[in-house]
Amino acid sequence: MAAKQSQPNRRFDRFNQSWFFRWFVNNKVTAALINVLLVLIVIFVFTKVSSIFDPVGKVFNILLPPVLLAGVLYYLMEPPVSFMQRKWHIPRVVSTLLLFVVILALVIWGLVSVIPLIQSQITQFLTAFPGYWNGLEKWIGELLQDSRFSQVTQQVENALKNVSSSWMSTVQSAAGATLLNIGGAVGTITSVVMTIVTAPFLLFFMLKDPNGFREAMVRVVPLRWQDHLRHILTEISQSISNYITGQLTVAFWVGVMFAIGYTVIGQRYGVTLAILAAILNLIPYLGSFLAMIPSLLVAAMTSPQMILWVLVVFAIEQTIEQRVVSPLVVGSKMDMHPVTTLLVLLGAGGLYGLPGVLFGIPVYAIIKIIWVRIWHWFVSTSSLYEEQAQLPTPATAPAAAPADKPTPPAPEPPADKK
Repeated sequence: MAAKQSQPNRRFDRFNQSWFFRWFVNNKVTAALINVLLVLIVIFVFTKVSSIFDPVGKVFNILLPPVLLAGVLYYLMEPPVSFMQRKWHIPRVVSTLLLFVVILALVIWGLVSVIPLIQSQITQFLTAFPGYWNGLEKWIGELLQDSRFSQVTQQVENALKNVSSSWMSTVQSAAGATLLNIGGAVGTITSVVMTIVTAPFLLFFMLKDPNGFREAMVRVVPLRWQDHLRHILTEISQSISNYITGQLTVAFWVGVMFAIGYTVIGQRYGVTLAILAAILNLIPYLGSFLAMIPSLLVAAMTSPQMILWVLVVFAIEQTIEQRVVSPLVVGSKMDMHPVTTLLVLLGAGGLYGLPGVLFGIPVYAIIKIIWVRIWHWFVSTSSLYEEQAQLPTPATAPAAAPADKPTPPAPEPPADKK
């Protein structure tokens, strides 16, 4: 009987010592590759049945705009609401309603005063643009009359003709597409209206109970994971809040500085160009330079001296922004290297266009937070880093004894009492 029981054990021992067990069954690399293969198979299967999830995608596209708008406004309005509750003991519902009234008053003021001014300046620019273009062509033609530019005269003239013809064809095709796609335009307008109407309701409940959504997500996971998930969500919320409030505050002050500077130097369409600079400044590191291009074009259509004045305004604005505004408002809260920021902007912009440029950095920050948490968990549980975990850190390593002080001798054990 014992011999029959020992025979399967011997077979099991031989299997444990075989090359197949060592290289495939008891190999961590092989297990990891198998897990990656299973994940890829699951992704491949989902791509084959993606039509099942089309309704989910449509619902997501409908819900995403109001949720994003409410989220951005939440991170802007939550600090003053919390301040009023903490400083003056005003209930969150009352402070939220007061803030809504203030924002509504600012929106009405903008619609009454700022929007007509922008509309007037855009109308003036479109009316004067043919004259600007003709003057530019005339100036280039006079410049090309010089014998030094005789080799490139024909190429430049052809390029100007191509630009003019392509401009007219683009305008005509856009007009035709607008007339043909009235249904799509109506759908877009309806989506915008629904977003504007729905977002305030979402924003009100988010401000009324700021921790409700987070706690609802935390209660879903097992109890032992709830603290970790709560910390991750808090860190993600803080990172997004820093980015949104920092970027919008800097963009506001950039618009104010450009508006003051353009008004002082007499730049045409200064308010519109300042608002455009504020919007483009939402793109980190590149927005201000992109905003300088249309301003320089308008200055070139005015006079050569205006180009110099625009460059002076841009230099002053950049100095104030980099030395005063950005350090005070943003600082180093995002903890991102400038090279990393530029790479994220290039990659996200190349993949998703303008939405990728605007939301690439906060999405990267969220992924970074989650990845750091997963990495720390892996280091603490993996046997690959046991030696690293056992090494004393500089903060906890015992201090070396000074060389000039001799080590005191160890005390002798007490003598036995007889």
